[in-house]
Amino acid sequence: MCYNLFMTQDEVAKFSNREKQVLEYTVQGLSNTQIAEKLNISQHTVKAYLEHLYQKLNVHNKVQLAVYVVQNGLF
Repeated sequence: MCYNLFMTQDEVAKFSNREKQVLEYTVQGLSNTQIAEKLNISQHTVKAYLEHLYQKLNVHNKVQLAVYVVQNGLF
């Protein structure tokens, strides 16, 4: 696994509000369908936001994303 261990709160602040919402719901364990319903967006759009987050945090899936966020205290 390749984690970006140097992500700071300032760098997280550069995420869009929607990216932060998708990230928070992902960490809470919601499915893409549930996230889409809560945010009134399509599942395709949720997947697009997740892909952006994966790239920014250098992770490859939702499990790695959630682990990274929790381990680094981003939420």
